[in-house]
Amino acid sequence: MNRSLYHMCLLVGGVLSIGSSVRGAVVAVDVPEGAPLQVHLPREVTVQDGRLSLGQVSVVRGSGAMVAKASPVALGRLSLPGQKLVLDRPTILSRLASSGIPAAQVRLTGAKAVTIRRREKIIRDEDFISVAKQLLERYPVARRAVETIATNRPKDLVLSEAPTEIELTPKLVQQGARGVVTVRVQVLADGETVGTRDVSFRLRYRRHRIVAVEPIPEGAHLTPENVKIEAVVADRPEPVGWKPPYGAVATRLIPADAEIRQGMVGVARPPVSVRRNEAVQIRIERPGILITAMGVALQEARGGECLKVRNADSQRIIMCRVRADGTVEPVL
Repeated sequence: MNRSLYHMCLLVGGVLSIGSSVRGAVVAVDVPEGAPLQVHLPREVTVQDGRLSLGQVSVVRGSGAMVAKASPVALGRLSLPGQKLVLDRPTILSRLASSGIPAAQVRLTGAKAVTIRRREKIIRDEDFISVAKQLLERYPVARRAVETIATNRPKDLVLSEAPTEIELTPKLVQQGARGVVTVRVQVLADGETVGTRDVSFRLRYRRHRIVAVEPIPEGAHLTPENVKIEAVVADRPEPVGWKPPYGAVATRLIPADAEIRQGMVGVARPPVSVRRNEAVQIRIERPGILITAMGVALQEARGGECLKVRNADSQRIIMCRVRADGTVEPVL
């Protein structure tokens, strides 16, 4: 390094990027042997070799013997990908003193501490997530989603060398039934595969929920009066062509405020009617219990409505509700 370049380094005091050789960061000049060693510290240094020496991370200037002694002084090691090391002035003076160069013979200039990193390329987790999201935007199932939530954060990929060209190639590898999809991102460095990362997303969709606003008896029709429709966000998309299920028939008693799900309603059938003096079957059905008896209707009624029925055996008159299959069930 010539004198003018040395002074330029002193004035800039910025980032110094040098290789593993101590040459180029060392200046031996014709000075008296007792003259102090001059060490200039930049704020940041990028190196290739993980074993650090004073000559790698600073500009060393002095007599030939002093420079030759000080330049190889070890300052530590970078052993992990993405690792950085910060060396302050007291630490450097201590290392020099341990090598037989007392602080009184050293003059430090430049930064108060130097940050040292290896020359490497780091592909961050947000880079993988961004590329994977761009792929999902091309699929209809993802375009319908109102929320795309990454459920994992892939590890950073650290490349020991900085390649000329890096390409991230995403591919859909799994689509779960509960709105979870996984994208695999392949990393190519100068045309060679150097790693992959999987990113999983939870897709959320806007859809409708049907809720009973009052108890709906078995056999009763769903109407705008006894149900309400709410907008919600769910893991599954709404079926194409969805319409409110008005006119469908409850296949069981639906309590008030209950969400009406598939299987709780069926297709509307022709209205079941019971005429006066018509014989009907009285049916009581509970888990593990089935009781039947014959009776006579004392008035007319349609499905879901109540009427009086005389028990053919006991002659007792009981209040019953007409079921969807034409039988009647006592109102207990």
